[in-house]
Amino acid sequence: MKKAFIGVLLLATAMSTSVVRADPANKVGFRGWGPRVGLTIDPDQIHFGAHVDFGNFAEHIRFEPNLEVGVGDDLTVFAVNLDGHYRFASTWDVWTPYLGGGPGIFFVNVDSKGGNGDDSDTDLGVSVVGGVEKGLANGSRFFVESRLGLVDAPDWKFTAGWTFFH
Repeated sequence: MKKAFIGVLLLATAMSTSVVRADPANKVGFRGWGPRVGLTIDPDQIHFGAHVDFGNFAEHIRFEPNLEVGVGDDLTVFAVNLDGHYRFASTWDVWTPYLGGGPGIFFVNVDSKGGNGDDSDTDLGVSVVGGVEKGLANGSRFFVESRLGLVDAPDWKFTAGWTFFH
């Protein structure tokens, strides 16, 4: 499982580096980061984590990967989501919807209560996400989103979070 985790981190780093170089006008690059927290259904968990905003690599489309840890339901799920989001408006002073999704890697650790020890698994999945976000007076953003797992991903997640800019 540690080798898979290291592989995911290397993949995310490589993808973020290529996205940063993709825009010659330098509109893309690390813009901010933030915490996220929410509820997961199937498995029934509370999840928390962080995300990074790498900016727009096309008009209204940004790369925003995130890492989440889910606990509960006798499982621990570590998720790495490589999301792209399409934001429908360019102004930040109103609530604005967005849609997106992408591939994810899910490390699942099952707590076996029958004395057989722990069991773990790694899955590649795909999910879609939709939400709304609003720019705040201090320059940060607040969002709420819902994620639907399509292939080998948790069935449904509801998440709230903030993005702080440097």
